[in-house]
Amino acid sequence: MSLASSMIFVNLPVKDLDKSMAFFREVGFAFNLDMTNSDAACMIVSEQIFVMLLTEPFFAKFVNKEIADASRTAEAIISITADSRAKVDEIYETALKAGAKATVDASDHGFMYTRSFEDVDGHLWEVFHMDMAAMAEQGQQAEPTA
Repeated sequence: MSLASSMIFVNLPVKDLDKSMAFFREVGFAFNLDMTNSDAACMIVSEQIFVMLLTEPFFAKFVNKEIADASRTAEAIISITADSRAKVDEIYETALKAGAKATVDASDHGFMYTRSFEDVDGHLWEVFHMDMAAMAEQGQQAEPTA
């Protein structure tokens, strides 16, 4: 079985849907308005990857556990790629201006460059650029991004 053509929907609980949508719009993401209402918003990452921002009460309908307070605990790190190191910096700086908090320092491995931030709900994000040619030249193997 191959999942290569599968779509990915990451579901994140948010305290204030409008505030979260405004933040991610400022960062540069668009939303599928056909899949957006007062309980949920479908943020487009790529043609196959989406982030569903769900109000906490709506998110609670899908789980039998307490919802993590992402401002206090780490639940996951959502990592996305950028086309260049400059684009990594641009996304990171835009996120900070939109209200994100810087988390760990930038990481530069020569072939891979990362910047990390926490969104307005405390979810952890990492933006990275990986130069596959430089990785091969250095004889490196790709490591997990987080």
